[in-house]
Amino acid sequence: MFFVAGIGIAVFIEFLLISKKNKSASDQILTVWMFVILVHLFLMYLFVTGDIYSVPHLLGIEQPLPLLHGVFLYLYVASLTKLLPNRRGLLVLHFVPAMAIYIYLAAFIVLPADQKIQVYRSQGAGHELFNALRSYAIALSGICYVTWSAVLLKKHRNAIRDQFSDLDKVNLQWLQILTFGLGGIWFLVIFFRSEILTMTGVVVFVFLIGFFGVRQADIFAPSQLPADGTERKKKYPKSGLTEEASAELHQELKRVMAEESLYRKTDLSINDLSSKLGVHPNYLSQIINQKEGMNFYDFVNTYRIEEFKRLVATPKGQQFTLLSLAYDCGFSSKSSFNRYFKKATGQTPSEYATTLTRSPANPT
Repeated sequence: MFFVAGIGIAVFIEFLLISKKNKSASDQILTVWMFVILVHLFLMYLFVTGDIYSVPHLLGIEQPLPLLHGVFLYLYVASLTKLLPNRRGLLVLHFVPAMAIYIYLAAFIVLPADQKIQVYRSQGAGHELFNALRSYAIALSGICYVTWSAVLLKKHRNAIRDQFSDLDKVNLQWLQILTFGLGGIWFLVIFFRSEILTMTGVVVFVFLIGFFGVRQADIFAPSQLPADGTERKKKYPKSGLTEEASAELHQELKRVMAEESLYRKTDLSINDLSSKLGVHPNYLSQIINQKEGMNFYDFVNTYRIEEFKRLVATPKGQQFTLLSLAYDCGFSSKSSFNRYFKKATGQTPSEYATTLTRSPANPT
């Protein structure tokens, strides 16, 4: 029943993905991948129950499928993180191993049903070399694609710190769990060779995709110059910012952040701030990195921390909870606020507030 439930959920997720409006490229990849998972899970169920021999024309279809999951994991991760290669035509090469197996199996698939059943019941007698090469290919595919996807996610974690001030909705931590979850399935396949364990892992994997993947939105909006940014673009040519222009932009950046309190906007991005300043996001990122010695995420959250310190020290601010003050400063969640405050000050917000109430300026 557990496996039947997994198949049912896979069908439901596939239906949701197909019916989803305005599908992104990652949604389209996930739709195809979920269909492959559904077919694979159904065939595995038939093998475990023995019902596959009642439909012998399906024998052989499952052979290349394990080689596709790593490919789709990579494509999905690369699409979400906008790290797909520019030459998209080359992506078809990732499917060559699976296609090669189908070409090899073409003669087997057209065999009479009794002969196909005999081959399977004899554990692939006469195809020992093919089975060995296929097993090695599956193991290598799993290791390579899981590693590759993990590397892309690491690059993504570094990239978003230069573009976003709040990472809760864009960190793709769930996708990292998904990546290592698929790695766990390959571990079961390689070292345990247990169909029951493997199917259990696949069903859990489907649950994770269903919970997280369907509702995942696009993370990166296209970087565009603001409408009023033509003059700035000429002033800061592609060769780089001049020292004078760099200093001017840095002063303007600090003025806008201080006077307009833009850091209070929870989802402030570098595109938002660059639009405000009328400059390309790349130049603004360069200024923050070079002049402030930090990325955009740290730059904005430093302002938020300083504003929180200012508010919590005032009589009016002490009438509110620490969390309400944090929200007012631009933090989006208690966890992100506590985590960054501890990183910046070495204290928890509560510890910091306690030291203020005990100080001579604020006698208890």
